[in-house]
Amino acid sequence: MTKSDGFVIVDKPPGVSSHDVVNQLRKFFNTKAVGHAGTLDPMATGVLVLGINKATKLLTFCVGDQKSYQATIRLGVATNTDDATGEIINQTNASNLTELEIEQALAKFRGEIEQVPSQFSAKKIKGKKAYQLARQGETVELAPKKISITKLEKISFLKKDDYLEIAVLVDCSSGTYIRALARDLGDFLKVGGHLTQLRRLVSGRFSEKDCTDLSDPKIIPITQIAQMLFSTVSITSEQAKDLQMGRKVSLATENTQLQAAIDQANQLVALVEKSEDKIAPKLVFGV
Repeated sequence: MTKSDGFVIVDKPPGVSSHDVVNQLRKFFNTKAVGHAGTLDPMATGVLVLGINKATKLLTFCVGDQKSYQATIRLGVATNTDDATGEIINQTNASNLTELEIEQALAKFRGEIEQVPSQFSAKKIKGKKAYQLARQGETVELAPKKISITKLEKISFLKKDDYLEIAVLVDCSSGTYIRALARDLGDFLKVGGHLTQLRRLVSGRFSEKDCTDLSDPKIIPITQIAQMLFSTVSITSEQAKDLQMGRKVSLATENTQLQAAIDQANQLVALVEKSEDKIAPKLVFGV
């Protein structure tokens, strides 16, 4: 295990893609083994969780985490990308909408709903990303997906000329497209809508307070990450060797979920699961 095995929590700036951030960290840590736990669009800012080296193996356990956002939605203007980067395709006077009507509309999107991703999303269709096909002028049809929105609250309401801008707080399941939410809210109100600003406040266990400077990124060590994600079992150096070789070791545990096996040097050795009166390695990290 090296000092560069762990997570980096970045406050992604606007104008760069999540892949740009990955490339920057690859150069900083001099490794190709960098990945992230959920992309952010280039226009978006906020919490981006990245794994470095062996910690990339833990990203799969974070991808499905709930996310929280602050978003600004412009009602009265629809774009082809469902956000401010696209071309305007429709404009409708939305200035007569009341705050009560907005509140009632927002209530329709709370709970479990079906959502069709934006045609300019990174969803794949026959091996190609939807936005690549859309930019080539092809018709993109994406299937609706079940998502969950546990919080959708208006925090501001501003009339500007013929359109409205509302800021909202959103807590949602992984896979929710806030751009699509802006589009669907506008469609429900029959005025069109698109996303003008987006900031991710929380990604699973990580929030803005955990973010580090992208120019001088600080790593959260892999053992600390494992302790955040799983319950732990302590193992000896001999047990560590056996687990690394793929062998079960005798260790009583009542926990039937994945656990992090940590040795006497406080190193993450493996993720293990109960196997009768033993533990069996499911994902080995080594030391």
